[in-house]
Amino acid sequence: MNRVSQKAMRTWVELGPRFLPFADAATPELPLGRLLRLSLIQVSVGMSLVLLVGTLNRVMIVELGVPASLVATMLSLPLLFAPLRALIGFRSDRHQSILGWKRVPFIFYGTMVQFGGLAIMPFALLVLSGAGHSANAPAWIGQGAAGLAFLLVGAGVHTTQTIGLALATDLAPPDARPKVVGLMYVMLLFGTIASALIFGALLVDFTPGRLIQVIQGSAVAVICLNAIALWKQEARGRSNQIEDFGPSTFKETCAQYLEGGQTSRSLIALGLGTIAFSMQDVLLEPYGGAILDLSVAQTTKLTATLALGGLIGFGHASRVLSRGFDPFRMACYGAFAGIPGFAAIVLSSTVSSPILFSIGVAVIGFGAGLFSHGTLTATMNLAPRDKTGLALGAWGAVQAVAAGFAVALGGIIKDLATGVDANDKLASAYGFHFVYTIEIALLVATIFAMIPLLRNNSAAADIQA
Repeated sequence: MNRVSQKAMRTWVELGPRFLPFADAATPELPLGRLLRLSLIQVSVGMSLVLLVGTLNRVMIVELGVPASLVATMLSLPLLFAPLRALIGFRSDRHQSILGWKRVPFIFYGTMVQFGGLAIMPFALLVLSGAGHSANAPAWIGQGAAGLAFLLVGAGVHTTQTIGLALATDLAPPDARPKVVGLMYVMLLFGTIASALIFGALLVDFTPGRLIQVIQGSAVAVICLNAIALWKQEARGRSNQIEDFGPSTFKETCAQYLEGGQTSRSLIALGLGTIAFSMQDVLLEPYGGAILDLSVAQTTKLTATLALGGLIGFGHASRVLSRGFDPFRMACYGAFAGIPGFAAIVLSSTVSSPILFSIGVAVIGFGAGLFSHGTLTATMNLAPRDKTGLALGAWGAVQAVAAGFAVALGGIIKDLATGVDANDKLASAYGFHFVYTIEIALLVATIFAMIPLLRNNSAAADIQA
């Protein structure tokens, strides 16, 4: 029996790097078990994102009757903190803690802020919808409370995600860092899928009380997951050694990183493509509920479908990019894939097909996965060795800001296109379709924006050859 167990273990070890995404990211310094435990930070981030972008936006628009433009604005508030991601990473690089930690204090503060936002969020939403206060109370009370809750969750998510990636980069040897970062983002998608399925099952019989339980349970889960993730990850004992970081400031470091123009162009293309893929985030589940008459549980599972498509795209891009494929070309393929995905969603309401709608959602997720992995890999390839953390922060900041802008813009455009009669199903469908058509046009613009980057990469390859 012992021989059988040993043989099975050897077989699993041999098959793991071949079939498990990023299983070869493990190193003697950072074993796979420890790496997966650290990636629980990304799982907690994915859970919060499902609540914000998936479950809550549909509940607020359909069940609670909050205007889509107000919901989109609320969901964009967490992105106000996104531009600070690069600065947070820069400060954590130079942090001198009396307890001997550099990254842990930042993750702790981010976790507490995220917990606070989730704790007050359900009651703030009930007040915002008019169910929790007198009809004579001013509307700004509910709007302010909900806005504060969303802002706190966003600040916590951006802080924990940025510093979590930086900690993973610190623990991994230089040659394994790209794979480690890739694994962290794969775990983000796993967390998104699992959370969407769990929330969908819990909200089958929707009531305001059940919504409060789900959100507050998520707040407790954030504390538990991040505590487990950080346990004995970062070594202590070097806090009294003041490191010499040189005279350069954050502004000077950013200026050095953006020299040459190619980095700036890649970040512009990243922002444009992110807007194209993200305008539908606040509209996807309301579209399924209002146009295709899907339930809360069914539309919540759409978030899992979107994340599953992204996971497949991310895994496929990882295998191809590991063979030396051009990451910018991979990002272009992702933009191409998104076009038929949005077209399928538009067509699904015409033929009243939830299946076609789900297929379109999965294709959009697949394209977004290719695009995200391509731009992330390109960003890391362009970054100097001493600015990897800054590069990750800049990539995350641009992506987050663009996504927040797209979320707000999508909701506002939808309301303007729908007109005054928001209860008219035909007019509402026209508003959704107008936004999806804009996203198709933006994907085409993204492809054209990346053409110079493809040419530059081809020229560089010819020179090296």
